Amino acid sequence: MNKALLVLSAGLAFLAAPAWSAENAAVVDAIAEYMDFNEYGSSLILPEQIPQADWKKIFIVDARDTDQYAKEHIPGAVNIEWRRVVARRAELPKDRMVVMYCNTGSLSAQAVFALRLLGYDNVKVLQDGIEGWKAKGGFEAYARASKPAGS
Repeated sequence: MNKALLVLSAGLAFLAAPAWSAENAAVVDAIAEYMDFNEYGSSLILPEQIPQADWKKIFIVDARDTDQYAKEHIPGAVNIEWRRVVARRAELPKDRMVVMYCNTGSLSAQAVFALRLLGYDNVKVLQDGIEGWKAKGGFEAYARASKPAGS
């Protein structure tokens, strides 16, 4: 079985895991290989790592539900609920960074994991979600973090 098909099978199995009671060795091997291969943090990004001007180049996905998105979201973000990300993956660009967030990063991390299993290496989780983004200064997080201590 070729690697792409194996990874696709692993991703589909990951999404269907609650309904699937028997282990599939090929899927387990594909997930283990993926997890062994990736560096810790390769799919994470902190708000302070993104200069304000670079936010315009990033495709931002708010992975929360539509009600939460309507109340507040990062300017420029599109709303794709985390459970629908795989079904709507064709809407994600492959030629630039995609940053996905939810409230704290846990649900968007699940969506990013599934997308990465499907070969979307350009997708990252915004560490600590919108709450962390706001707490660190939003688009100003990079500038704040770049200031010398005590200034």
